[in-house]
Amino acid sequence: MKAPNRRKHAMSTILTELEERRESARGGGGERRVAAQHKRGKLTARERIELLVDDGSFEEFDMFVAHRCTDFGMASNQISGDGVVTGWGTINGRQVYVFSQDFTVFGGSLSETHAAKISKIMDMAVKNGAPIVGINDSGGARIQEGVASLAGYAEVFQRNVLASGVVPQISVIMGPCAGGAVYSPAMTDFIFMVRDTSYMFVTGPDVVKTVTNEVISAEELGGSKTHTARSSVADGAFENDVETLIEIRRFFDFLPLNSQMKPPTLPTYDSPDRLEWSLDSLVPDNPNQPYDMKELIYKLADEGDVFELKEEFARNIVTAFIRLEGTTVGVVANQPMVLAGCLDIDSARKAARFVRFCNAFEIPILTLVDVPGFLPGTSQEYGGIIIHGSKLLFAYAEATVPKVTVITRKAYGGAYVVMASKHLRGDFNYAWPSAQIAVMGAKGAVEILYRSELHNPETIAAKTKEYEDRFASPFAAAEKGFIDDVIMPHSTRKRVCRAFASLKHKSLSGPPKKHNNIPL
Repeated sequence: MKAPNRRKHAMSTILTELEERRESARGGGGERRVAAQHKRGKLTARERIELLVDDGSFEEFDMFVAHRCTDFGMASNQISGDGVVTGWGTINGRQVYVFSQDFTVFGGSLSETHAAKISKIMDMAVKNGAPIVGINDSGGARIQEGVASLAGYAEVFQRNVLASGVVPQISVIMGPCAGGAVYSPAMTDFIFMVRDTSYMFVTGPDVVKTVTNEVISAEELGGSKTHTARSSVADGAFENDVETLIEIRRFFDFLPLNSQMKPPTLPTYDSPDRLEWSLDSLVPDNPNQPYDMKELIYKLADEGDVFELKEEFARNIVTAFIRLEGTTVGVVANQPMVLAGCLDIDSARKAARFVRFCNAFEIPILTLVDVPGFLPGTSQEYGGIIIHGSKLLFAYAEATVPKVTVITRKAYGGAYVVMASKHLRGDFNYAWPSAQIAVMGAKGAVEILYRSELHNPETIAAKTKEYEDRFASPFAAAEKGFIDDVIMPHSTRKRVCRAFASLKHKSLSGPPKKHNNIPL
């Protein structure tokens, strides 16, 4: 009669031990280290996950995993979880796999088992077709483990490559990320940082000082301002941990779960037939006067909801996600406010990567064109504008997703061709009545065509007027079928929505190949 009571007592002991072990693992590196993390204005690894995923949705893996290192006194210093929290949950009801490095445990340093935990959920994400969000807050490789730690990084890198183009990968830098650790985020699709508390660099300030004699702070070398405005490594930065994770939740809703699924369609109260009469006066009468292309983007988007990427880098081109009729669309737009909207090395690289992501994940592309050409100058030529400019050309030419293009004003020379022209398999190519589609501007063209008449201003003026009448309008291109229609600016949202609606079942594939060889 006493046996059941003994079993009940044994089970109670086991459950108590389980809860004690869980509580210990949840405590990370202990109260003192958690307090230090909070003092820096940073959340703990688990607090970050709680903010990122839906309430009660997180399922943790490998909570009790510990490192296997016995060198340098490590055998007596084991903490459950080994510096990273891994698992899956949902964001607004859609599945996501997450890892969050715990800086309170060995400085979030990566060990063999730490890497194995990350690799495990990356494998699961690919197998089950769900995105990966990696929250990086780590001092780098765990020195006590030597080459085993480096091998762990390599295992993660390999999975980044295998997951590329299969599921979206998002990296969130929420503390240090240095040395070899930077290459995993670099191979993901998007990187977001936190201002003042996160930084990335291959070699730190001390090494830089030793090797090059440069004295520089960690913030100047690899802070969010550096990587959003100068290096283009990061896609965006936010004020603190809380804002960052809330924005990642918002961003997540623009993305499909994997390459075999369409982007989500969210309910919207914004009519696809909405007319924007203010757009009729957006383009100034003076063809050399700038205007803000973002105004057009915001007025086209459902309820004005726009998520811009790399906003501070190469500002002469805009890359952003919007929704039309509730469905995600990627926008690439020349910005006349900066460098007159010219294409240059940085803008071509920025836009090419964005176009390739959209194509990999079946996100339609809307291109808004006002481009007078490629930026001239020795710095551009010496920097390789030929090869970098061809990246954008290549990206648009290989893209098989629905492509709709609207030329608002200038579309000159090779830049006209590059910006999703009809010749690069654009599906719908529209122009506003203000569009000017030509090899170059009228003045430059006439000076070449009538060089012998340069001494005669009246002849040059007459020929310039003649050239403008012929080419400073969309009709020469429309006559050749390169423009599908000349549309009124106020009807742009309606026409673009209808175009994408008609392309919902578009199917296009290229010749069989192992992979292409984009000019890198």
